[in-house]
Amino acid sequence: MSAELLINVTPSESRVALIENGILQEIHVERHTKKGLVGNIYRGKVSRVLPGMQAAFVDIGLEKAAFLHASDIVIHNEIAEEVSASHIQKQDIRELVRDGQDIVVQVVKDPIGTKGARLTTDITIPSRYLVFMPSVTHVGVSQRIEEEVERERLKTLVQEFCDENGGFILRTAAEGVGKSELQQDAAFLRRLWDKIQSRMKKRKSNVLYEDLPLARRVLRDFVGTELDRIRIDSKLSFQELFQFTKEYVPEMNGKLEYYTGDRPIFDLYDVENEAQRALERRVDLKSGGYLIIDQTEAMTTIDINTGAFVGHRNLEETIFNTNTEATQAIARQLRLRNLGGMILIDFIDMIEPDHKRRVLHSLEVATNKDRAKINIHGFTALGLIEMTRKRTRESIEHILCGECPVCKGRGTVKTIETICFEIMREIVRVNRAYDADKFVVYASPKVAEALMGEESHMLAELEVFVTKQIKVQTETLYNQDKYDVVMM
Repeated sequence: MSAELLINVTPSESRVALIENGILQEIHVERHTKKGLVGNIYRGKVSRVLPGMQAAFVDIGLEKAAFLHASDIVIHNEIAEEVSASHIQKQDIRELVRDGQDIVVQVVKDPIGTKGARLTTDITIPSRYLVFMPSVTHVGVSQRIEEEVERERLKTLVQEFCDENGGFILRTAAEGVGKSELQQDAAFLRRLWDKIQSRMKKRKSNVLYEDLPLARRVLRDFVGTELDRIRIDSKLSFQELFQFTKEYVPEMNGKLEYYTGDRPIFDLYDVENEAQRALERRVDLKSGGYLIIDQTEAMTTIDINTGAFVGHRNLEETIFNTNTEATQAIARQLRLRNLGGMILIDFIDMIEPDHKRRVLHSLEVATNKDRAKINIHGFTALGLIEMTRKRTRESIEHILCGECPVCKGRGTVKTIETICFEIMREIVRVNRAYDADKFVVYASPKVAEALMGEESHMLAELEVFVTKQIKVQTETLYNQDKYDVVMM
């Protein structure tokens, strides 16, 4: 499988696209005026403790107060005051933090919609092969390193670097790595933690540590991924990334290329159009079936339909083939759109238990490539599949789109007929409350056209009922559901 990264950098925005076998699989966007906060470490102040929610709001200098749940509080000297072991087991928020308390926290989820950032006191600092954790003294190993012999070898090597001031987690990229590389990573993370601790004491700023910018962060996180090349269209960014990879990710250094082509770099694999299609509700399948993806604040729902696909044998086989094809499309769309949280998939109803088992297995295999943590909980009693995908940063839709000023996020608007009936009711209401000689209705072009056309007979009957003249005036700047009834 061929894979490459395309990095597009402008003064106001950075974008990274992952291409596998010529097809866009992931796209990451970071606006320089609105950088992601995940991984940043702050000195915050507890602004309010909520015992009923077992949580606290923490002011870390953002527009919205951040959210810290009791389960995300790890007690050790650098993070909070010492409490007894029994208090830790209870995890009562009132015994862990108090109003006005200074606390060091790390962002684990960006602010999304109306929700503030999600915090933890369990600080983690990642590098190429290791993740440093000041709150533990042991060694952990990524579950993706499956060979027991290799897991034990890595544990033994890294155990030497652990002490009472912190432990490490071995990342997937550490598989097969020698002691010297791991030692260098551990030393780098220790130095970085020392700098963070010195900033804690100086109290000059709320921000103690900021995660890397998008391009460098992606390169760090893609260590261990088989990439053929990495193309960057900015000379300055290319030079910065060249120095960064040379020092921290040497295995990627030789794959960097400065892109000088005449075409925009995101036109190479139709990335711009693919990104645009990732904002649409409907995703067409090659067979003729399609998906409908709806992202809400609570969850994401995915509905599968056969569409124009009629199959060749029988209905059950057609449904099974459509559902199986849909699993591949769903896995790609989850990565491409960066959908997270609860996901509910409504596959077309299958009668055969074996078909259900095979579709579920196909979904599990298709999502194995995803770098985000995924849990698939199987079919419910209603025939739906429940799954979760770890959400840390906002989806592409939330980054690139805002609330519709017409429908206010509902996704629907009132019909022209409904607006006409509302206008007529309003005229009757105003006529009973006030003494007017005549009425003027200001409405959008389509509504005005309906009132003077197909609904004109109802308007004439209303004039007789209220014994007043009713005039309709077109207002081109009005949205469909906006209107005014004015007394003359």
